[in-house]
Amino acid sequence: MILPPYLKKGDTIGLVCPAGFMAPEKWQTCAQKLQDWGFQVQLGATMNSSSATYFSGTDEERLKDLQGMLDDEKIKAIVCGRGGYGMGRIIDQLDFKKFLRSPKWIAGFSDITVLLAHLNRVYKVASLHAPMAAAFNDGGDENKYVQSLRVALLGKKALYSTPPHSFNRLGSAIGRLVGGNLSLVAHLIGTPSSYKTKGRILFLEDVGEQLYNIDRMFHQLKRSGMLDGLAGLVLGGFTQNKDTDRPFGQTVEEILRYVLKDADYPVCYGFPVSHEKENFALKVGAKFRLKISLDEVLLEETD
Repeated sequence: MILPPYLKKGDTIGLVCPAGFMAPEKWQTCAQKLQDWGFQVQLGATMNSSSATYFSGTDEERLKDLQGMLDDEKIKAIVCGRGGYGMGRIIDQLDFKKFLRSPKWIAGFSDITVLLAHLNRVYKVASLHAPMAAAFNDGGDENKYVQSLRVALLGKKALYSTPPHSFNRLGSAIGRLVGGNLSLVAHLIGTPSSYKTKGRILFLEDVGEQLYNIDRMFHQLKRSGMLDGLAGLVLGGFTQNKDTDRPFGQTVEEILRYVLKDADYPVCYGFPVSHEKENFALKVGAKFRLKISLDEVLLEETD
């Protein structure tokens, strides 16, 4: 697994929207704060898109913008402005030849899971599942979750501690960390970008889903074998859930516990990785130690 070089003050970070549209007022604080952290910022064309559609530009425009960031050796990291939808429409057209000669950290989550998974599975390059531009707004840059992006880019190893959950399955595990948005991880099954999960610590989160669809996607993961042979499982936030007029009958935690009732590896619930403020930066592809006890959950990056 290739871990790109960490950043130092004065390095350039590219800011790009390879999927959904983002209005400038939503990302301007992020650009300013990245500079306050000591980095230079290079804006992609998609950050000032005039698109009238859901996307930040046509497939061709978004492809060209992201490709330029991947190829530019002056850019030492890429932070995605937002996710939404669109990465899957261009992932197979991206050329990673120059990127592999000079790999860089790519940070994002949600729809950007497609890119993170592709880097992991096809090219064995680590990346960052981490807060994006909107998280910097309204003083968000000062919270520990956005700050975790800064320290990750600078090379500090992650060490996160969270309270216990009554559904947790106790135990310890060591393995490379993979995962991201549940919907995207499930939709990538059958593609070249789908994660290899055996022996890995898998983390998952999602937002705005019907409860029955969360149940369906987890059963899809189970039937595909992606939940077999894990070193451990980290369940993040499944927020803003919806229910049908006739109730599904289980909370999201109860859904997950039912699907995982036969799991023989450590499982933690409620880890702070999500579409909400609680979203720690996680190095996808790096080696982590997961320890789940009665008192706390520890997720620690190792050598």
